Amino acid sequence: MTFIVTGAAGFIGSNLIKALNARGEKKIIAVDDLRDGDKFRNLADFEIDDYIDKKDLLKAFTDGWWGNIRAVFHEGACTDTMENNGAYMMEENYQFTNDLCTIADAQKVAFIYASSAAVYGHSAAFEEKRINEHPLNVFAYSKFLCDQYKRGHIESKTHSAQLVGLRYFNVYGPQESHKKNTSSMVFQLLRQYQSQGYVNLFGAFESYAAGEQRRDFVSVDDVVKVNLFFLDHPELSGIFNVGTGKSYSYNDVARESVNALRTTAGLSTLSVAEMVEQELIRYIPFPQNLRGKYQSFTQANIEQLRTVGYTDTYTDIKQGIPSYSQWLMAHPEFFY
Repeated sequence: MTFIVTGAAGFIGSNLIKALNARGEKKIIAVDDLRDGDKFRNLADFEIDDYIDKKDLLKAFTDGWWGNIRAVFHEGACTDTMENNGAYMMEENYQFTNDLCTIADAQKVAFIYASSAAVYGHSAAFEEKRINEHPLNVFAYSKFLCDQYKRGHIESKTHSAQLVGLRYFNVYGPQESHKKNTSSMVFQLLRQYQSQGYVNLFGAFESYAAGEQRRDFVSVDDVVKVNLFFLDHPELSGIFNVGTGKSYSYNDVARESVNALRTTAGLSTLSVAEMVEQELIRYIPFPQNLRGKYQSFTQANIEQLRTVGYTDTYTDIKQGIPSYSQWLMAHPEFFY
């Protein structure tokens, strides 16, 4: 079978290729934009059949360069939530996704694409319903509008093959360091503590005490498992949340991150209070440029995913963060 994976040299895309290789799948068309050449590291250890630049994909796919395609995993996007160029964001995340989906539809190819929990904005409910969707920035809006477009096709059953949108919550794990400031909070906290001996968290803001903003942190391994679940169930289409169904405070994440590295160094674990007292956790003012554009709380409702038959358990941060920390220490070329 042949697969197309966009964002192949990126975070989730490269982990997906790793998982496909583990299944014995090597006929993979890797699609990316390698102007950031260092991203090659994310692909160097995996097997692919061909590489093509993103700008050439639509024509090559239309022209049938690779014969019959089993599925497209569309992981490529602009993920910088602070990017304010709306024209660029809509071209990258909305128009390109729709164009690629249209070609897949014409060839009856399954299309599984990355959406985002950002579509929910300040909502207190994280169920896949229009009433809960209130994007706060143009990144979130680009993902929301893409979901709306696909939702129309799914509900009217006008798509000829499987069509799945996956709303990722806060994903962390190996091979994300190239994202720099847009990498996960888990990676940033691990890197901060490793490099400076303490971590910074947002201070009190609105109804949240210092470090008590909460999000649903999900391991990239779990994200990949959900993608492969839908590959194995081509009869299923829809928009689905991909999170653990639990939220953790930033203080929780900092505690697990700092203690993971302390344990590696042979030091005792500490509580949040002890870390604050020793200034291993320091609180900074909430940034002005994030006010009104930031999700201080997320928690996936995963009932719809469970309803269609996904039964795997999710990795808790108490297991996931130490495991990730160990991976980073064993792969220092990714810990920068």
